[in-house]
Amino acid sequence: MAEVGEIIEGCRLPVLRRNQDNEDEWPLAEILSVKDISGRKLFYVHYIDFNKRLDEWVTHERLDLKKIQFPKKEAKTPTKNGLPGSRPGSPDREVKRKVEVVSPATPVPSETAPASVFPQNGSARRAVAAQPGRKRKSNCLGTDEDSQDSSDGIPSAPRMTGSLVSDRSHDDIVTRMKNIECIELGRHRLKPWYFSPYPQELTTLPVLYLCEFCLKYGRSLKCLQRHLTKCDLRHPPGNEIYRKGTISFFEIDGRKNKSYSQNLCLLAKCFLDHKTLYYDTDPFLFYVMTEYDCKGFHIVGYFSKEKESTEDYNVACILTLPPYQRRGYGKLLIEFSYELSKVEGKTGTPEKPLSDLGLLSYRSYWSQTILEILMGLKSESGERPQITINEISEITSIKKEDVISTLQYLNLINYYKGQYILTLSEDIVDGHERAMLKRLLRIDSKCLHFTPKDWSKRGKW
Repeated sequence: MAEVGEIIEGCRLPVLRRNQDNEDEWPLAEILSVKDISGRKLFYVHYIDFNKRLDEWVTHERLDLKKIQFPKKEAKTPTKNGLPGSRPGSPDREVKRKVEVVSPATPVPSETAPASVFPQNGSARRAVAAQPGRKRKSNCLGTDEDSQDSSDGIPSAPRMTGSLVSDRSHDDIVTRMKNIECIELGRHRLKPWYFSPYPQELTTLPVLYLCEFCLKYGRSLKCLQRHLTKCDLRHPPGNEIYRKGTISFFEIDGRKNKSYSQNLCLLAKCFLDHKTLYYDTDPFLFYVMTEYDCKGFHIVGYFSKEKESTEDYNVACILTLPPYQRRGYGKLLIEFSYELSKVEGKTGTPEKPLSDLGLLSYRSYWSQTILEILMGLKSESGERPQITINEISEITSIKKEDVISTLQYLNLINYYKGQYILTLSEDIVDGHERAMLKRLLRIDSKCLHFTPKDWSKRGKW
């Protein structure tokens, strides 16, 4: 059996942890770092195939030294034509995942051809003629959605698998490790999930204190209190472009409010593994959602978007802060991004590739929005209602590719006697209605006061 002193970075071995059911388990973990505090060794472990936010420091008592796997010696880098090449799986090689779309068994239809609809096994409550490229899904979103932005209002433990973001195998050890222990933001204390490039001298503090209105960081409660006597902000800088009840949205220009935007990015990086933008905020707009009370406008979440996007991206990064997750705010942020696209007269899509959780959140929103359209269709003269992909896209501002992939995911599309048909079964309709009953937060377009700018015609952002 190996000794504790033999454990080095790169070793893999089972580590004791409690799962969501409060049961002991021994998943395989990799040692990312070793430190010695007063003669006691601590090991920073990453549980293989688990979400990185579950990484933690552990003592040697939780390590199974009988099953340790030592790192293999690195093979020489292969050469090609006498020049060094990159090894398969090298950390310097960025792996990009594409969002996979289940391809239909039938040919994908054009965006403009309408389709007729027939009942499914006689159990369809509504038959909606739809455009090509869709399938049926046995179970509608919503009821058992495993997403941080679910609107069921029940906070849950972090997902055990999957990721908020795309592959990060090219990161170095430093950025793979959480470096901030705790953040105090207003009345909330947040435990970061990921690395964020705050100044190094702040990473050794037990708590990092942030002003919840300007997001400026300080090293102590006294520093924060001194700052609050001078900070006159009680809401994010920029223009308030939406207010309904206690919910407001502020539009912040990354060039005009550089300090706030950079501080927002640093905070967001604690909870977004894929985020790489920290200081170059000029090309971006930030839309911050807040909740109002007698003390001011408290940040709930935000999304950013490029001022000019050649690929119709209407969201670059999106985040609901942990205290507000699973309460419907995530979908509200997504819905707001599409309301802006409607005013701009464009269709939009989030930056790809989407992470597992990002795809879940968007797929849930797309599914509910598209099913709302389909279930609201009226038949004329006894004919089955007809609609095309282009029409759905124009009504919702959801990009055509996302409409098609959602219909395929829901398994609504069938090909029958040379025609594409959409079938809404009882299960789909019931599941949708249950999900919509839980979705209490909605954007009211009448409360949006937004004039889009043509950034391409401006000499300077």
